[in-house]
Amino acid sequence: MRFRPRVLVTTLLTVVLAALPAACALPQGFQDNDSTEDEVRLVQQPWEDLIVENEIVSQVLSRLGYRARVHELSVPLGAQALANGQADAYLGNWWPSQRPVYQQYLREGRIEVASTMVTGAQYAPVVPDYVVREHGVRSLADLAEKAHLFDHEILGIEPGTPGNQYILDAIRDDSYGLGDWSLVQSSTAAMLSEVERRTSERKPVVFLGWSPHWMNVEWNLHYLDDPQGIWPGSGEIRVVFNEDFAEKNPDIAKFLSQIRIDRDTASDWIHRLSKEKVPAKQIAHEWIRAHPDEVRTWLRGVRTADGEPASAAIP
Repeated sequence: MRFRPRVLVTTLLTVVLAALPAACALPQGFQDNDSTEDEVRLVQQPWEDLIVENEIVSQVLSRLGYRARVHELSVPLGAQALANGQADAYLGNWWPSQRPVYQQYLREGRIEVASTMVTGAQYAPVVPDYVVREHGVRSLADLAEKAHLFDHEILGIEPGTPGNQYILDAIRDDSYGLGDWSLVQSSTAAMLSEVERRTSERKPVVFLGWSPHWMNVEWNLHYLDDPQGIWPGSGEIRVVFNEDFAEKNPDIAKFLSQIRIDRDTASDWIHRLSKEKVPAKQIAHEWIRAHPDEVRTWLRGVRTADGEPASAAIP
């Protein structure tokens, strides 16, 4: 697969803009505020760690007599669904990178932060380590001078994600002399496939990277320095709720707010799902079975749907 700068970006943006009227409506399942005290409606993007986390939550809740419904929505539509009470919870609130999407809803109190689930997360443009050694590219400030090496392009992920928007803003504002660069927007899988192709040929490439993720295991990556401070990064992954969810579903909310995951565990899930092609249901089932004590800590003070201590449901 060969990405074509500018042409591909223009085509993708045309498709996205043409679809905007339809995008204003949420998918089926989010149209009605029809949740019950025995279920949680979870927002999901096609991110491997989030997919496994939601599957673990679904399997644990099933053991407790509750139900989870998982629906894939873009980051902006997911925030809208949470704010409007058409979704309940989101375990993928990368912060502060998602600030532009969430800050208004948080300020209005329509979405509330329940907890920090993962600390030490990273989210920024990256280059392979050989690009640092061979071409001296360590910072966003080094890109413009070496633009020809990268075909004046940065590889991004799904249109509408905050990370892509920060790059588009930098191009618009000519930050670091990037005004004549292009952002190639595609799917996460397509971006990683293209990165894999280029790294196998030791070609220079700059792309949107994050941790936890298997990319940090497969490739030696350098997160580019940002001396001008235009990139917010992402220091943590948070759990957020609709404003009324915890009051209506106190036990489910308590469970979700007590989940803690380390980066190595999340990266392992991502590697198994993406690289080893193990189904998310199997990963979740095996992890729960192998870590009952950890799951019980997430369930302290939580009751089953029948009012019994939830930790007793984890053998």
